[in-house]
Amino acid sequence: MQIHTTEFIASYPRENMCPKDGLPEFAFIGRSNVGKSSLINMLTGRKGLAKVSGTPGKTRLINFFRINNRWYLVDLPGYGYAKVAKTKLKELNQMIEGYLGRRQTLALAFILVDANVPPQKADLEFINSMGAANVPFALVFTKTDRLKPSQLAQHTAAFFATLSETWETIPPHFITSAEYRTGREELLKFIEEVMASI
Repeated sequence: MQIHTTEFIASYPRENMCPKDGLPEFAFIGRSNVGKSSLINMLTGRKGLAKVSGTPGKTRLINFFRINNRWYLVDLPGYGYAKVAKTKLKELNQMIEGYLGRRQTLALAFILVDANVPPQKADLEFINSMGAANVPFALVFTKTDRLKPSQLAQHTAAFFATLSETWETIPPHFITSAEYRTGREELLKFIEEVMASI
């Protein structure tokens, strides 16, 4: 897939306010410091499309970008340890759960995982909750340029070993680096395949 046009549509506080034109949606979500904005910018080829911040947890709304007038890239707030008040955290969680649980046009969610750290409880719990809710998803390992190939293999193997304690089959997964554009073609091809199967 080639990306020819990318258009920011709007940011929404609730799922029922999101676009109703029926285009398939691919959501991106991960812990607050996983490098989501950098990955989105790399994927779309648009620097600054998603705002990259040194402070985790800046995404507070459901952000819609229309790609090639064929599908939506949806930038969701992160989960984990963003420094926000408990009431705001509850609102964010309800927003995320509402979108993922009720959005009929959601084709697939990409769950981003930092390849540099051991398996995190927040990631595993979120993945398990997606499975329990029957939300289709794929895993995306980020920031892989910081690791040697042998380290990357060890880290991903450790993650899959932990995941296999609750999952019989490992979900589709991708190795990416926003720095070197690693995984871009594979992700776009996968999105194309999912769209063809809808």
